[in-house]
Amino acid sequence: APGIPVIDQAYSKLSNSITVEWRAVPGATNYMLTAQDGDSFVETIVKNSPGTVTGLKPATLYRITVRSINSGGKSQPSPFRRVKTVLAAPILSVHSPRCDSIAVSWKAVHMAAGFSVSLMRSDGLGRMLKENTTNTSLIFTNLDPGTLYTIKAYAWNANGMPGDDFTYNQRTSPNAPVDVKVAFSSGALRAVVSWTPTEGALTYSVTVSSGLLKLRCNTSSASCMVPSLQCSSEYYVSVTAYNDAGSSKPTDAVSLKTVPCAPVNISIEEDEPGHLLVSWSSVTLGHYYVVFVKSDDGLEVHCNTSYTQCHFQSDCGFTYFISVFAYNKAGQSPLGDVFNYTTAPCCPSDFRAVLMSSDTVRVTWAPVRGADLYETRAAGGSGVVLCKDTATACTLSALQCNTPYNITVYSFSEARGSNTSCAPQYVATAPCSPEIKNVSKEGLSVISVQWQSNNEEATYVVTARGEAGLWHCTSTRNSCTLMDLPCGSAFSVSAIARSPAGQSLPSYSVPLETAPCCPNDLILTQVTQSVTNISWSVGMGAQMYVTTLESPKGHAKCHTLQNYCLLGCITCGTNYTVSLRAISETGLTSSCTYQGYSSSACCPSGVKLYRLSNNGIRVFWQAPDETMNYSADLHGSKGNFSCTPSSGLSHCDITEIPCGDVYTVVVAPVTDKGPKLTFCPRKIYSVTCSGSSVGMVIYRGKSNAKHI
Repeated sequence: APGIPVIDQAYSKLSNSITVEWRAVPGATNYMLTAQDGDSFVETIVKNSPGTVTGLKPATLYRITVRSINSGGKSQPSPFRRVKTVLAAPILSVHSPRCDSIAVSWKAVHMAAGFSVSLMRSDGLGRMLKENTTNTSLIFTNLDPGTLYTIKAYAWNANGMPGDDFTYNQRTSPNAPVDVKVAFSSGALRAVVSWTPTEGALTYSVTVSSGLLKLRCNTSSASCMVPSLQCSSEYYVSVTAYNDAGSSKPTDAVSLKTVPCAPVNISIEEDEPGHLLVSWSSVTLGHYYVVFVKSDDGLEVHCNTSYTQCHFQSDCGFTYFISVFAYNKAGQSPLGDVFNYTTAPCCPSDFRAVLMSSDTVRVTWAPVRGADLYETRAAGGSGVVLCKDTATACTLSALQCNTPYNITVYSFSEARGSNTSCAPQYVATAPCSPEIKNVSKEGLSVISVQWQSNNEEATYVVTARGEAGLWHCTSTRNSCTLMDLPCGSAFSVSAIARSPAGQSLPSYSVPLETAPCCPNDLILTQVTQSVTNISWSVGMGAQMYVTTLESPKGHAKCHTLQNYCLLGCITCGTNYTVSLRAISETGLTSSCTYQGYSSSACCPSGVKLYRLSNNGIRVFWQAPDETMNYSADLHGSKGNFSCTPSSGLSHCDITEIPCGDVYTVVVAPVTDKGPKLTFCPRKIYSVTCSGSSVGMVIYRGKSNAKHI
């Protein structure tokens, strides 16, 4: 184990510790310091001298020993020293009762004989104040307001040894702000209070009071806005500064008079036409008044007075917007109620009446200022017709046609009623509509129209309207004639009446239909000896046709919806008269006549072929008309052959006809009016060969054959 240390000195500078100094011991790596108070002790291991034992009690006597330590163990304790810890520091309670003083107090300290308290500005400026006392409180005066001070205090014992010290920073309360100014905003009824910042103040409080009413505003800047002030009021404004030490005294109150309130009990009277009188009640703190009168055309006038009434000029039909303001040194009162006054509207001008129909008149006029409603009154005939509307136009309906009326337009306003001095205007309605009584046919394309005339000095126009166009006739009486109407057309006939007052509504339409047109072209074609086909062009307006062929030998007729027809039972070689009737859908009929028609000549009968000796063929027939010429045609695969006899004969010869072929034989009458008839009967004959030059003619009928 190392040797025993020797303590050179031991002392206490803090109330909870003792510092020990000793001589170093060779071979020692650590040292153990021991402070013993009766049965209790505190040990601390340190590396070398000096060493401090902490965690001790203030003002207590301790036995201090030191032991050296190495790997071999601990030495014996050194001779002890008795050392007493110093006094504990007083715990201060500090405040600033005024802006120039700081009060310090503390509790008694065990074993303390007295106390020393010092004070100095924390920024190091100025001198330090120091007080020694046996009391537990004292006050420092004559300090700088709003300044941070550092306070240090300690206790000493009966031997005058100081104990631990206690340091505290305290700021003096601020001084009252100076140079307080109040700026009033009249429009917003608020005030901005400003002042010169005071040293050490952290916040400020502005108090605005009027009687029992108090308004406050807190801020950290050098100004504050106080809203919601009342008009016509006097306020007193003061400012108090605050910091963590307390508050300053309030500043001397500054008087603030707000703007006057808006005038009330405003009345507007039109004491005589063209003059308005505006009056109101007086306002507290109001020095003078200004009245603004603005008309609805944008023109504004004003009146400045210290009294409570003003006079203005006015015009009819205008709306005036009136507002009254009170003024004082603080400014203009808030906007109060804006009143409007409407004078009686003027009579409408630029009156116009337009006839819309025989019983309807549309009246228009220029708008009138201030008019909310217009009433149009039409007096005449059997009564009065009224029309009310907010628009500058009115349609008077259900008037009597062909009647004079006095029409007056009155203007109304809800505030002032109507202007009843407006003059009437004379208006005559248009003629009454005529009533068509009869439409009759005077001829093929001539129509007479009659109507009931119930107007004076009226001209009547009758119109026939259809797809074919328009036809008119005019008369001042009760009838007129429509000429040259086309056939096969449908019309709607109506009439109107005209006069200097206007034109009537058209009458009810009467339908009119002309007879259908006759077809322009008619063609007859013989189909067979007893059947003829007739075709024609379409007749305008016709739906059905009746075609007739008549002769002394008989007649043929057909009904059809088409534009063609087949007529049977026609007698050949006969002259016929041709007629056609075109019938409309409603039964109107047009009889049409055309050029006569002759049916074709009759075909011969008994056609036979005879073999001649010179390789020829004779064709023989029985002629129904001996005056008629005929021709015979033979058609075979080896050739076509024909012959025509001399006039009056009923046979003809064909020479050198090849045998061994089948021929179709047709005998037909020949005329100079057109081609040969194609509908005469055909017969088939076979010409055979016998030896080299002799042949037979064989008739090939339905089921038999002949040879000659």
